Amino acid sequence: MNLNYYYWYFKSALPLKLCDDIIHHGLSQKETIGKTGGYETDELNENQMNDLKKSRNSNIVWMNDLWIYRALQPYIHEANKNAGWNFEWDISESCQFTKYKLNQFYHWHCDTWDKPYDKPGTLDHGKIRKLSMTCQLSDGSEYEGGELEFDFRNYDPDKRDESSHQVQCKEILPKGSIVVFPSFVWHRVKPVTKGVRYSLVMWNIGYPFK
Repeated sequence: MNLNYYYWYFKSALPLKLCDDIIHHGLSQKETIGKTGGYETDELNENQMNDLKKSRNSNIVWMNDLWIYRALQPYIHEANKNAGWNFEWDISESCQFTKYKLNQFYHWHCDTWDKPYDKPGTLDHGKIRKLSMTCQLSDGSEYEGGELEFDFRNYDPDKRDESSHQVQCKEILPKGSIVVFPSFVWHRVKPVTKGVRYSLVMWNIGYPFK
């Protein structure tokens, strides 16, 4: 799919207090280790945990609060229109509050899969992730490392680090900034080298592209 824009951003979009409220809400709940496809089970053995941490190491909390959806969904609709994607979607999945501490990261990945959800009897059934959103809850001055990067060309994971089409999303460093991008775009969060990076991720789904 050819795109004119691979991501659309809103700098300093959310009020600082709202960002702090989301952080406080996330920190007040029990966190778990962030997982990737193939590691969905509740308990991982030592080998599974070691393998997981080669590709992802972060702490997360799942959120389904209406006040968060109401604050963020308008930006997803606006980005979808302004970027010219015009993807049809109708549901936002659970939000993921993510904490990246020292040396934590998320290696190259995309947010969608090759098959729709197989969840008969649910609103997710037959749908795919179409639009991803990351909201910056920390200010870029509060941590070092933790850069969000996109790869716009190379879709071979084995050759991804050789790509010259990697772009660092510096536009969202200010606290409260938002970036929206198609869920099939590859991206990563580099290791945090100082401080803590807080973010909120939301995936928005709809029926497969025709």
